[in-house]
Parts: sequence; C-alpha cells; structure tokens
Amino acid sequence: MKLKIQLLYKLTQIVVLFCYGIIIAAIVFPLLYLMLPMSAARKSRDALKVHWLRKFSAILNLSITQSGDLPVQGTLLVSNHISWLDIVVIGQFIPAYFVAKSDILSWPIIGFLSKQAGTIFIRRGDKKQIKLISEKIIWALKQQGNVIAFPEGTTTRGDEVLGFHASLFQPALLAKSPIQPIAIEYIGESKQQTPFVGDDEFIPHLLKMLSLDKIEVTVSFLPVLKSSGKDRQSVSVEAREVISQTISATEKTISIDPIRA
Repeated sequence: MKLKIQLLYKLTQIVVLFCYGIIIAAIVFPLLYLMLPMSAARKSRDALKVHWLRKFSAILNLSITQSGDLPVQGTLLVSNHISWLDIVVIGQFIPAYFVAKSDILSWPIIGFLSKQAGTIFIRRGDKKQIKLISEKIIWALKQQGNVIAFPEGTTTRGDEVLGFHASLFQPALLAKSPIQPIAIEYIGESKQQTPFVGDDEFIPHLLKMLSLDKIEVTVSFLPVLKSSGKDRQSVSVEAREVISQTISATEKTISIDPIRA
C-alpha cells in the first residue's frame, strides 16, 4: 500500500510538472521572443529548460554523481545512450540543444515539449536530411549554444558502447567548435531497470522509473578532444574509445568494491 501511495504521489507531481511544461513551452517561450532581444530570450529559455529538467530529476529522485569540467558555450557534447533519462541527467547541468530521433515527436506531451525546446530531430533512415541537420547544428554552435548528441544512434543496456555515426561530428569540425565526450552509467539496481531499449514504450517505462526509490547514475564530463587537423571518422573513433574506457574503468572499480560485493 505504501508503495502504491508513493507512486501515486510521484505520478501526480509528474502530471503537474508536464502541465507546467506545456505552459512554459506554449505561452512563456513565445512571449520571451516577443518581449526580449533574441540573445536575452534564448538565455531565459535556456534557464527555464534547465529549471524544468531539475524538477523532473527531483521527482524521479535521481542521485547523480558528476565529475569533470562542464563545457564552455558552443560545444558539441557526445554521449553514450542508455535511456531517455540521459536527457534529464545531462540537461540539468547545462542548457543545450539535443539531437534526437523524430520518434520522440509521437510521445505524449514530451514530443511537444521537446519540439518547443529546440530539439534537432533526425528522421530514421533519411539520408537526404543529413545536410539540413548539419546546418542546424552549425547554426546552434555558432550562436554559442551547446549541442548534445548520441552518436550510437540507438540505446543500449549500458554495458557496451556501439560504433558512432561520424556524420554528427562534421558540423563541429566545420564550425571549429570544441568536442567533449560524456560517459553515463547507471549504478546498482538502476543499471538493470533504466535501459530503454527495443520495443519499450515511454509511459510504461516512466511508471517503472517512478516506482524506484532512487535512480543512481554517474555522469562524467571528459576532457575536450584535440580535433584540429583530424577528420570526422578519427574524432568519432577517439570519442567512442574514451567513453568506453571510462565505463570499463568504473565497472572494474564497482566489481572490487567490498561494500558492493
């Protein structure tokens, strides 16, 4: 009974948060651009996005261990991808444009909020769209916005890092922007419960996340890559390697931790 009451309480909070998000996205964002200069409107919108994601994080009771230096403005950040939760984890630290699959547009409420927040959507299997996506990322970077992408192109269970799509690195090379890898790892019970893979659907998975007492996760902002004179393929391979090495090192540490043994 206690667990059911806890879940109902969290679910009520989520409904209120989503309603709050709709008000921000549908009313506040447009008003900002009407009333403020472009740069000030973007800054206010970014602050609201981070604020909303932190509220989401608090409801889910995300216990985040963060390490490394946060990016300077105008950075392309690339991360391994395990769940939609990755967006909540990273997005509460830095304002950014996310690059995501267009499938998210069909998700209840989240699709609308993502679109209004400036998410750059990629249609699955549409190679003709690559140039347009690249132009959008270059524009965002040159406006001193951060862009967060998941170059694996899909989610995993977190125990491996798939090959990266090198095309996502090209805009940063053209814009001469910093490229910074991020490693995300869910810990303990969360490692088994949080992956959003295969045919998983958002609402059932959200309910599962709300039923957890705590979601433990580490997010490591790794050193910026030296990309000068390199092509997108070599940079993508290097980014994948440093993320994979970070995850492997953490798994080894946990396996020999006597408290967890």
